[in-house]
Amino acid sequence: MLRPIKISILLIALITLSSCKTTDVQRVLDTLGGANQPLSEQTVVAGLKEALEVGTEHAVFKTNKTGGFSNNPLIKIMVPEQFSDVATKVRQIGLGSYVDKFELQMNRAAEQASGEAKQVFFTAISGMTVQDAWGILRGGDNAATQYFRNKTARQLEQKFAPIISNNMQKVGFYSDYRRLLTTYDNIPFTDKPNLDIEDYVMTETLDGLFTLVAQEEAKIRRDPVARTTELLQKVFAQQ
Repeated sequence: MLRPIKISILLIALITLSSCKTTDVQRVLDTLGGANQPLSEQTVVAGLKEALEVGTEHAVFKTNKTGGFSNNPLIKIMVPEQFSDVATKVRQIGLGSYVDKFELQMNRAAEQASGEAKQVFFTAISGMTVQDAWGILRGGDNAATQYFRNKTARQLEQKFAPIISNNMQKVGFYSDYRRLLTTYDNIPFTDKPNLDIEDYVMTETLDGLFTLVAQEEAKIRRDPVARTTELLQKVFAQQ
């Protein structure tokens, strides 16, 4: 009984297909074999753009909040190397709280500034070419992050600079900084360090942000669970 039913179903399918236009038949066959079809350039570009949007949005979300930098050991902004002797000497005389506040204020400035990155990132994503997309797809774990950094770093610096400066002034950073250096100057046999704090915070903010973007990119490349949409699954399955 099963065999006649199977034959009947097959005949109905053949009759249905024979009544369709050639293009319609091809569309049906393409749909049935879609999993094995090579990806179009448009699909690759769309998938890479989506991956960058997902990764950068997650990175900005993680950094643009209280503790986003200061509570993450991977990107926490520490006392600059040129300032390490100051920090050590000041801690030795029982004024370590000055150093802790100094660090915290730098991290708060970075957390505030990083929120400006999202729109800059998304604008850069929209300009990605087909060649860029294929190069990124076939590149290393952080190929997209490197592409992205090259395209956006200068603009991010321009966006971040006034925010970092204003935030550091608002929280009284510079008065605390001068107080810290004055305390250090009163310690015998010490020299005041020559350091551009705003430039240092800028560099550390960019490094921290792109460190998290790279993490997100690596997860999408390696972990199928991190590919949160069907498009991402299709594109990154082709690596």
